[in-house]
Amino acid sequence: MKIILAACNAKYIHSNLAVYDLQAYARQYQQHILLKEYTINQQKDEIMKDLYEEKPDVICFSCYIWNISFVKELAEDLKKVLPSVPFWAGGPEVSFDAEAFLAANPAFDGVMVGEGEETFLELAGYYVDHRKSLEQIRGIAFRKENQVLHNGWREIMDLSKVPFPYKDLQDFDHRIIYYESSRGCPFSCSYCLSSVDKKLRFRSLDLVRKELQFFLDHKVPQVKFVDRTFNCKHDHAMAIWKYIVEHDNGVTNFHFEIAADLLREEELELMATMRPGLIQLEIGVQSTNLQTLEAIHRKTDFSRICQIVERIHSFGNIHQHLDLIAGLPYEDYDSFHHSFNDVYALSPQQFQLGFLKVLKGSLMKQMEKEYGIVHKEKEPYEVLSTNWITYEDVLNLKKVENMVEVYYNSGQFENSLKYVETLFPDSFTMYEALGRFYEQKGYDCISHNRLRRYEILLEFIESLKQGDVQKGADALVLDLYLREKLKSRPSFAKDQKAEEKKIWAYRKQENIPKTAHIQVFWDGRVLLFDYEKKDPLTGNALTEEIRL
Repeated sequence: MKIILAACNAKYIHSNLAVYDLQAYARQYQQHILLKEYTINQQKDEIMKDLYEEKPDVICFSCYIWNISFVKELAEDLKKVLPSVPFWAGGPEVSFDAEAFLAANPAFDGVMVGEGEETFLELAGYYVDHRKSLEQIRGIAFRKENQVLHNGWREIMDLSKVPFPYKDLQDFDHRIIYYESSRGCPFSCSYCLSSVDKKLRFRSLDLVRKELQFFLDHKVPQVKFVDRTFNCKHDHAMAIWKYIVEHDNGVTNFHFEIAADLLREEELELMATMRPGLIQLEIGVQSTNLQTLEAIHRKTDFSRICQIVERIHSFGNIHQHLDLIAGLPYEDYDSFHHSFNDVYALSPQQFQLGFLKVLKGSLMKQMEKEYGIVHKEKEPYEVLSTNWITYEDVLNLKKVENMVEVYYNSGQFENSLKYVETLFPDSFTMYEALGRFYEQKGYDCISHNRLRRYEILLEFIESLKQGDVQKGADALVLDLYLREKLKSRPSFAKDQKAEEKKIWAYRKQENIPKTAHIQVFWDGRVLLFDYEKKDPLTGNALTEEIRL
């Protein structure tokens, strides 16, 4: 008997924690279980061939918003060559409408709904040694003759009973490792499926410490905690943060999704002592409109979030990622404009402008008629319009999102953006104008290399017919050389032939290594860029103003 757990990830660097958990929990059948990971960027024929040649007796697919169409199309054809093999689906994309999913997808024989560890163990027992009947297994919906039976959701389990899923890390080279120390969420945000599970469960701290040490011993580059609100239990979060500080290997980075306004002084004081790059924090703001926050059942104190984010920013050692969601109830275009400026002013290292996704099983899905939400029929079920924003508004916000991703989140234009912002009443208006410029010039349909992005930004500055173009060019040159010593000088940099002799004399006198770069700017400044000394948080070269 061979049961395949198949995962189709969004990218190669991702891994699927769920299938590893299922495999670990059903360890008594480990000789019968094979785990296969693919990506949605692979050819379906390639995956079909691989699965067919394994000669499986059962295939279980892990289904999410990013792979459900891919999986359905794959299964439809795969069933034609494996007609006698039962196909099962599991995951959030099939759990909340299992009967409808089976009705629409005849290739599948059943669905595991909700938490899957105990359900999969019993399902494996059913196939391997014929334990129980399908009618006796909780947490599944399945076909029987001409009808679909649903056995109801299974009771949620003790998280500490799930074995540690990682043993051999060879398969995880250059991939992100995901880890779970809690399940559930204390909040009831209407757009999120975590709000469906009200019971918070925490993994034993003794187990967590032991498992974290495994990652540290193997010098894993990054571990992403999938806990929905990591710091919702102070003692649990504090114990984990203390442990990784005390056992820091100088390499591993830990990613946490937190509620900033829940952080306490003790946690902040510990954070101030951390190695730069030891942790990074993802903070969901979503909106600063109070009516919107109330409508989505999100209890946050934005003034407190501001204080915390600015405090952490002052430490200079922690990457912060802040999120906003466009398309929420009561948030019109002007309101989102305001929310954008509020969050942008906090200067996070990453600023994600996302769009509401109306997920199956969420409260937002139930409220879509009341809120006038129109969304895409297929995943990711992204908002197209609401009672408060039009599709045209959404398109304009998409332009802003694209410019934020290219220019802000790349981290390569910090000084350039600061200068361009001075030419506009606020940051949102600047990104709006930049997005329009890209569209008017036809640049939005073309892939550009890094240098070309700088050239386009200078074109944009020139098109404004205000400000100082040379000052803008200086900012662009500064950002370029902060990241790397360029092989050729950008066309908009100041010609420094007149200073070449002085530069070489300075290099010889101060014993400046060849790896460093000296740049003369339009405003008369001369900067030394030392690429052997870089900021561990930003990757920027150490700079020093010098006199020739």
